[in-house]
Amino acid sequence: MPHLPAMPQELIAAKSKGTLEKALAINLDPLRYGTIAEIGAGQEIANWFFRAGGAAGTVAKTMSAYDMTFSDEIYGRCDRYVSVKRLQAMLDHEFGILQQRLDEKRGDHTTFFALADTVRARGFRDVDSSACQGWMGVRFQNEPRGSIQQIVLHVRLLDDTNAEQASALGVLGVNLLTAAFYQRESLPEMLHALMEGLDRRRVEIDMLHVQGSEFSSAEFEDRVCALSLVEEGLADAALFGPDGSIQQAADVFYGKSVLLKRGSFDPVTRLHMDMLARGSRMFRQDFGEETKDCLEVMELTMNNLLTHEGKVNKEDFLARADVLQALGKHVLISKYARFFRLSEFVTRHTRKPVGIVLGVPLFEELFQEKWYEEIPGGLLESFGRMLRNGLRLYVYPMARTGCDIIATARTANVPTEQRKLLEYLLEIGQVREIAEGDAELMNISSYEVREMWLHGDPRWRSLVPPEVLRHGRWK
Repeated sequence: MPHLPAMPQELIAAKSKGTLEKALAINLDPLRYGTIAEIGAGQEIANWFFRAGGAAGTVAKTMSAYDMTFSDEIYGRCDRYVSVKRLQAMLDHEFGILQQRLDEKRGDHTTFFALADTVRARGFRDVDSSACQGWMGVRFQNEPRGSIQQIVLHVRLLDDTNAEQASALGVLGVNLLTAAFYQRESLPEMLHALMEGLDRRRVEIDMLHVQGSEFSSAEFEDRVCALSLVEEGLADAALFGPDGSIQQAADVFYGKSVLLKRGSFDPVTRLHMDMLARGSRMFRQDFGEETKDCLEVMELTMNNLLTHEGKVNKEDFLARADVLQALGKHVLISKYARFFRLSEFVTRHTRKPVGIVLGVPLFEELFQEKWYEEIPGGLLESFGRMLRNGLRLYVYPMARTGCDIIATARTANVPTEQRKLLEYLLEIGQVREIAEGDAELMNISSYEVREMWLHGDPRWRSLVPPEVLRHGRWK
């Protein structure tokens, strides 16, 4: 293999500057050569490389197949054009052509890449940017004729105009190539690189999936990527499936009913599972055939993952995730401390029924005005936003501490001024009482189970599912 010329120091420094300087640094890197294929929001990524100068040394081809017939002829038929399936087809096709046509000529001194995106940007008929989103990915070699690496991400475009969204997408594309080539040593470094020159008012990256030998360390594991997107502020929520794969909520929730149970799950208890099971039965009775493909999702907020030092213990998170996955559940990590934000997130992705299962103590907290002081419409606005898309709350009965009284949604301890609101919500069916709970379990909170475990009280073992006992953290 011939000697590969090193990049000049001034070009290395340019990678940490503006978007144009990053594009120039890539153009002048003798190792890099590839294709840029963009569908939706113009050809803003390729435009940066042409404007920077020297693009002939980097860009083998750019293209944009907007017409569906043309797109199908090139990449194959696809049910949804803005989807990860279409993105993968684009990467397969473009990278395959590079190797087929150019490997013999320059494969011994070139690392090929294919960058692609398929995006639904804001159209002139749109009233807002809620539907503006897309997929972007890069497939590349880590050395000439080396192993193939890949980074795929899903992005929501939040700017108000098509031009602004296209501009943001162009910056993100240059950032993605820069991160893939030069800033992939650690996950935090790569995440920071992706957002340079952008902020959360413009884009949200809510899914990141990496493949290849360059990403073999534990920090690039799908679940850690999902957690890190939320922890580092690139997304408000991230989802992964029972198999641990990071997933895109818009795809997974689309056309399905969703039932959520939120908690800390440290550990998961039999009470958690009984709440979900009884809530699920009532949810299915309420909506019948519409719940045929219902997804049961366990949601963890970032507040429930923080240590006393205010940091996230990733090993602790993975242990909880292991058990939830073993129980066959999807796991959602979010920053949505308030229920109405969780409701808005889920109902943005599906028009099927959505429900949340919760216990009486947490249900009572929803009626406390102190949690809504910074919201212009206070408690009423919060409830309105939470329930406006038909979401239902399924409230599990709980035993009052120190007495034989069983509290239900109807007998919940809410402020006098909120009693009429509670009665109204019960009357219209958006708050549903779970008629009975497990008499053995409802007397012991999940907090008490955790305290038993921490202090060596053996009773805790009878209060958790077998999946917890089989996990190394709780043995």
